[in-house]
Amino acid sequence: MQNFKYLFIFILSSFISGYAQESEILTKSEAVDLALENNYGIKMANNRTEIAKNNASLYNSGYLPTVSANAGANYSNSSTDLTLQSGTETSTENAEQKTYNASIGLNYTLFDGFGRKYNYQKLKESYNLSELEAKTIIENSLLQLFSVYYQVAELTEYKNIINTSLIISKDRLKRAKYAYEYGQSTKLDVLNAEVDVNNDSIGLINSQRLLANSKRDLNVILGRKANYDFNVETDVDFELTFDLETLQIKAKEYNVEIQKVNKNIELSDFDIKINKSNYLPRLSFNTSYGVNKNDNDATFTYADQLSKGLNAGLSLSWNLFDGGNTKTRVANAKIISENLKIEKEQTINQLERDVANALEVYNNSLFILGSEVKNVETNQRNFDRTNELFKLGQVSSIEFRQAQVNLLNSQSNLNQAKFDAKIAELNLLMLTGDLLSINF
Repeated sequence: MQNFKYLFIFILSSFISGYAQESEILTKSEAVDLALENNYGIKMANNRTEIAKNNASLYNSGYLPTVSANAGANYSNSSTDLTLQSGTETSTENAEQKTYNASIGLNYTLFDGFGRKYNYQKLKESYNLSELEAKTIIENSLLQLFSVYYQVAELTEYKNIINTSLIISKDRLKRAKYAYEYGQSTKLDVLNAEVDVNNDSIGLINSQRLLANSKRDLNVILGRKANYDFNVETDVDFELTFDLETLQIKAKEYNVEIQKVNKNIELSDFDIKINKSNYLPRLSFNTSYGVNKNDNDATFTYADQLSKGLNAGLSLSWNLFDGGNTKTRVANAKIISENLKIEKEQTINQLERDVANALEVYNNSLFILGSEVKNVETNQRNFDRTNELFKLGQVSSIEFRQAQVNLLNSQSNLNQAKFDAKIAELNLLMLTGDLLSINF
């Protein structure tokens, strides 16, 4: 009964596997395009870049004048009692007056100690920094993308490997049953073969479960429905011409973290200049044109009053001493700039270490990959020979199974080594700033 249970699970899994094989092939380049378009982190990073772009526009620079318009209307109704020095008393009752006014004014800063100039330049460099920060998120997202993409590829290959092993085990079970029926083997050989079929069936089901989970993880990274089914490319190519000195030079120039530190140093220099601008005077220009009109009743001397005219002026201000606040801000800005230069030295030092470590990991991965290729070749020859001897009855089922397991393990190790080496290569390319420029 237990055997029928495993057989049913295997048939169901084989049906699901066959159906999945008809799914679309998601190429590496298509996965990159989908991630750049739909990945949630990349979308938010692009939006933050748009905010920085808006901040760096001319409208936020302080170079444009401000124009304001004002208008108003007032109504008054008052009664007044007056007593002259001679004792004569006069009074007015319910004197009405209507007043209207309108004006338009312009204000413009002609000179502010170059603070506006440096602030505008800082905003533009802040926009460039936001692009670098977005690039960091894109690189990390793509590295995450390929880590999961190659995990799907590795599990796809492993599923095929374990499926082949299951076919071999089922064939062995069939032979064991025939041999037992004709009295050429014992029931123990049949039971051992059944156990191995069950173990390989469980291994296949587990591999399919892990593969389905990894596909859902990849779909989330791509910003699409989690249960969308697909297959991936399982072939990989390697760049074999890496040189440590060349990599170090490229990393110091193109690594995003180095570029971000350099940009922050530029921004700190602008902060120093902006604070120094407070030492200089400020000159402003303002002008306005206004209209005022009064409508009076008979109690007033004039029935109507209308005045209009243009006003213009210059305003000069110079803060000769602000209690040392500007001096303090300038001194602190210089210290911040010095810290950023120290941070750059630290970043370069760490980058040199990371590149050297990444290259060593990559070279070791390639060596392991080459060794696993040889192991598979050796185990394949051993299994083929053992299989021939098993058919001739010259080796036991235990020896046959051991040769089969050795081949399965070596194929699995080779499969893992292949994709580990590729991930190591991508890590190295990200450190040197080449991740976004390679042809996926």
